[in-house]
Amino acid sequence: MNYVDVFFDSNDGLRLYARDYPGPNTDSPVVLCLPGLTRNSKDFDDLASALCSSYRMICPDQRGRGRSAKDHQPARYRPDVYVNDMIHLLDVLAVPYVSVIGTSLGGMMGILLTASQPSRVKALVINDMGPVIDPVGIARIISYVGKSAPVKTWADAIAQTKSTNGVAFPNYADAQWAAMTRNLYVQEGTRPTLDYDPAIAQGFGAGTATPDLWPLFDAMPPLPLMVIRGELTDILSLDTLAEMQRRRPHMQVAHVPDVGHAPLLDEPAARSAIVNFLASTSTS
Repeated sequence: MNYVDVFFDSNDGLRLYARDYPGPNTDSPVVLCLPGLTRNSKDFDDLASALCSSYRMICPDQRGRGRSAKDHQPARYRPDVYVNDMIHLLDVLAVPYVSVIGTSLGGMMGILLTASQPSRVKALVINDMGPVIDPVGIARIISYVGKSAPVKTWADAIAQTKSTNGVAFPNYADAQWAAMTRNLYVQEGTRPTLDYDPAIAQGFGAGTATPDLWPLFDAMPPLPLMVIRGELTDILSLDTLAEMQRRRPHMQVAHVPDVGHAPLLDEPAARSAIVNFLASTSTS
């Protein structure tokens, strides 16, 4: 899928990157896609291909991921800094408001962005994340982020991807594992390397990446809101989801069968839910 490479400088001097998939015309609605903790803009290429006939899709790499620069101060790897980077990106691109699709950490960022810039976010899709994160999932993520052993070949990288993510995608075929691996790793010299700075684990392991988000969730304006939940997730509990629905009775929910944290949004249940949700917000 064709996109424009966007490079911009953060307010603290890092060179950051985003993919900008143009919509059908200059005033197309804009969707900002925010990836998970160790992920990057490549995760949304398939979704952008499916939606760019109706929307402009902006898919950034957060600092320390993908083609964005690593931060020499790892303490700045935290959600509020990432959100400030995204606000600056929208300012650079002169985008007044967006719909947001956020996966995991990106969902947390979506809540922060909406609460802090309520006029900037038209609609929000939270993919497998809530104001409270299940400690079982936190422990699993801490066990591997920034700790994966180096690999020598792409076959080794695929095996490592499957070992790390197999619990979330028990029915994946070899071709799907290979495709996921190509999004998670980049060729460096003679071997594939995970496409993120291992130092991002420092803030996450210290707990700075997992705040209590209920006050911010409650502070969001009454905008169109949808949550996508993987049936096998260990991050977004059913109790937390029920409480989110109690506090936001008009919130839509899409359940994705046979996957855990986090749905890749190519699943039929997730894809149709996003298409219908964005269409309804574009006409409201």
